[in-house]
Amino acid sequence: MKITFYFQNAPVQRWFDELSQALPGAQLSAWQPGAPPADYAVVWQPPQQLLDEQSQLKAVFNLGAGVDALLKLQWPLQLPLVRIDDGGMAVQMAEYVSHALIRHFRGLDQYDEQQRAGEWKMHRTRLRSEFPVGVMGLGVLGERVARAVAQFDFPVRGWSRSPKQIEGVQCFSGEQGFRDFLAATRVLVNLLPLTPETQNIIHHGTLAQLKPQAYVINVARGAHLVEEDLLAQIDSGHVAGATLDVFRTEPLPPEHPFWTHPKITVTPHSSANTMRHASVAQIAAKIEAFERGESVAGLVDIGRGY
Repeated sequence: MKITFYFQNAPVQRWFDELSQALPGAQLSAWQPGAPPADYAVVWQPPQQLLDEQSQLKAVFNLGAGVDALLKLQWPLQLPLVRIDDGGMAVQMAEYVSHALIRHFRGLDQYDEQQRAGEWKMHRTRLRSEFPVGVMGLGVLGERVARAVAQFDFPVRGWSRSPKQIEGVQCFSGEQGFRDFLAATRVLVNLLPLTPETQNIIHHGTLAQLKPQAYVINVARGAHLVEEDLLAQIDSGHVAGATLDVFRTEPLPPEHPFWTHPKITVTPHSSANTMRHASVAQIAAKIEAFERGESVAGLVDIGRGY
């Protein structure tokens, strides 16, 4: 079995060491133009040339949950694309979203400002019932986030393209379900895959349907959010603020208004990183399943984009 690997600017040898331990019979090599044919490719944001040259591949394994960058390439429809189901990211995402939610709910930014001003002042205790949380996207990451938030006794809603059932979460689906979901949400968490249908989904009309003094947490993709519309909704007072980890242009340009906006928290696409050990174990198990002719989880529907 031959595996070609592409992850630009990554510590390739560390990946090779762990993949070799997990798949002792495999021949591993770093892809470069003109590389010999391989059976499988393990990649993160590969160039089109890799797909063009490696036309005999049995499957491609993406080192992450998001596959939008790969689907911008000319993808052979018959070539299976498999994403990471978790790779250690779900717990990190649950931590990040819970922190952002609680920081806003408890008014901790206000207390930071008061500390800098030397001001001792308590604020009214707010009720969790007044802060229903809506999670858009109920895949592996979204479900973990929804369950984590529910543990803090917030009302939790969830919306997905197809119907889902999650204990402790009020689930919505479809177009009418989306409107009902937004109307029932005050804290909006975005974990949708990026597809042509979901691009720009958080726009003026979407934000306007949220409960007053809404809050936005975007940890999916920057292209989901119309940035100007968020700023306008914050300025109008309908949206109280946002925590944003992903952006249309990354790194975020120094002149971007998000950097200095007092009601927006910016982090550098760091909400959840792929953990090498967990990812290698998952990829190795899936490659072995492919070799046995078995089905695998995480197979991407190229037409739907996830």
